[in-house]
Amino acid sequence: MKQLSLRGFDDELEKRIRETARREGISLNRAALLLLRKGAGMERSGKPATVVGDSLDHLIGHWSSEEARGVLESIKPLEQIDRSFWK
Repeated sequence: MKQLSLRGFDDELEKRIRETARREGISLNRAALLLLRKGAGMERSGKPATVVGDSLDHLIGHWSSEEARGVLESIKPLEQIDRSFWK
């Protein structure tokens, strides 16, 4: 295998490499290689992606616990099964 030294990692890139390593349970080197291969369009994994990405997360917002309870309470009737439709 070839070796290549890279310099100039900014803080965000280092953070992403470390997050990938921690999430996947792999070394920093393997995480960097994984991200390089993905970025180069060389991803070989036939597994479906479990994450679409986080580029739009800033648009989503969040619910408070009270809001979440309110939504769950409001959709409770939708969870009722009308058995007459299943005959």
